[in-house]
Parts: sequence; C-alpha cells; structure tokens
Amino acid sequence: MGGFLQWLLAPDPNLSWPVVALSLLTAFLLSSVVAFVYVKTHRGLSYSRSFVQSLVLGGIVAATVMLAIGNNLARGLGIVGTLAIIRFRSTMKDPRDMMFVFAAIAVGVAAGVRAIEVGVAGTVVFSLAAWVLDYSEFGSRRAFDGLVRFQLPSDPEADGRAKEVLRRHCSTWVLVALREVSQGKQNEHNYQVKLSDPEQRVQFIKDLEAVPGIQGVYFYLHEATEEL
Repeated sequence: MGGFLQWLLAPDPNLSWPVVALSLLTAFLLSSVVAFVYVKTHRGLSYSRSFVQSLVLGGIVAATVMLAIGNNLARGLGIVGTLAIIRFRSTMKDPRDMMFVFAAIAVGVAAGVRAIEVGVAGTVVFSLAAWVLDYSEFGSRRAFDGLVRFQLPSDPEADGRAKEVLRRHCSTWVLVALREVSQGKQNEHNYQVKLSDPEQRVQFIKDLEAVPGIQGVYFYLHEATEEL
C-alpha cells in the first residue's frame, strides 16, 4: 500500500507540485484577463455569461492538458484520440468570439508548457489590440445610424411633414420600404437614416411623433442589431 501511494504521489521528473500550481494559477489569471477584455469590448446582442466563463475554464483545461502531456508522445496521442471522440456542437455567429476562444486556449497552453513570458506578452498584446480595435471602430462601414419605421395616413401633406422632420434631423436618409396597411388607409414607411447629431435621437423621435396622424414610430439602432 505504501509503495502504491508513493508511486501515485511521485511527481513527473520534469514537474513538481509548486510548478503545477503556478502553471494552473497563471492560466487562470491570463485567461481571466482575456475574458475581462471580451466583456468590456463586446458589442451586439449575443452576449453569454457561460461563454465568458468558458474562456476562463478553457485556459485552465489547456494548461492541464499540456502539463499532462509533457514530453510524452504516447500521452499526446492518447489525448488527441480522446478529444477526437468528443463532438463539440457549440456554434458561434461572430468570428471575433472564436478569436477569444483561441486566445484563452493559447495562454493556457503557454502556461502549461511553462512559457510564462510568452503567455503574459501574448495576453498584453492581444488585450491592447482588442481595446484599440474596439475604440477606433476599425473595419466599420456603417453608412447609417439606424432604421426608423412609422405609419402615416395616405395623405401627401402628412408625408411632407414627416419628410421635413427627416430633413431637419438627418444628414442622409433613404426610403428602403413602403407598404400599405389598414386596407390602404395608411402607409408604413421604413427609412435608413444617418442623424446629423446622434445625441438628438430622443428629440428626433419626439418631433416625428408630433406629426399629425403618425403612428407606431420605432427607431432601430444598427449598432445594437448588427448581429441579428
């Protein structure tokens, strides 16, 4: 029995309990930084608390796998075969989310192979890049701020008053859809708009609602619906 316990608790020649603990703690801290940056720079509606936690846990799992494999080829082949059996059915609509998954796994791998400097440097550079790209809105080609929808009576005078509000508040506006409703008594208008002053969104809606006969005024921001 004593021999079995001694064999069970005997560390790998290249490992020790302090090294293992330090590697796993490093993986936890670095992947937590990646997850924190994801939370702060996320845009859209597909936010998931479980996904954020999975980033942290994924880094720890990656470090554990690398510690377990070490320099043993047989272990590596065995783990690869085991992972091949598991089917991951989770889908991500945003490729950016996939990059954060890779980042969390990468820092976990770096911690697992005791390349602490690489893991820290990679985390810092990745986090700074994510912050800069989010702050600068790099890659954005949004020509309009949002879509405004409302219903008007089939009356040229009401249509003219609504267009006057659009001219007053919007630098650019384009009619994208027009259809009859209420047996032809009203028309539903859908405009893509770019506001002259984005801070005047509330006043824009109030002025539209003040148009006589207008109903069902809605303003959908593109920045909030870009992933729908």
